[in-house]
Amino acid sequence: MIVGEIRRYLRDNSSIRVSRSMRDTAYKVMQAKERLMAESQREPTVEQIAKALGLPREEVVFAMDAVVEPVSLYDPIYDQGGDALCVMDQVRDTRNTDESWLEHLALKEAVDRLGERERRILALRFYEGKTQMEVSNEIGISQAQVSRLEKNALNAIRKHL
Repeated sequence: MIVGEIRRYLRDNSSIRVSRSMRDTAYKVMQAKERLMAESQREPTVEQIAKALGLPREEVVFAMDAVVEPVSLYDPIYDQGGDALCVMDQVRDTRNTDESWLEHLALKEAVDRLGERERRILALRFYEGKTQMEVSNEIGISQAQVSRLEKNALNAIRKHL
């Protein structure tokens, strides 16, 4: 009865709803992990736990993740002398920053100012990776003209940026 009350409390007071079957699998995973740890005196791998329970590796990983308590991005990790280091500081996305987004918009605007022919040449050269000779054959102009148009288009883009 006490174990049932504890399970009910944990189920009802969790901030994220996890299915009962997933929680049951998670409890089995934790028990198997403790048993394997006691046997070998070291942390078992996910593969070892999966093999012991006869479950696919992915299901073991999902079950382990399902019972982990969520952490706020603003929770302090380290605090020394007033400057707290938060979770958000550690999981920052360096690829999708406001600056890169603005640069992308500025580049798109600069490319939109080009003529259709220059945009096509740049698309073939930089998006499709074609050589100047391949572009010249496709468009029907000489390689020297492709080179000149490409150079002028890139200079126009630089000017607008």
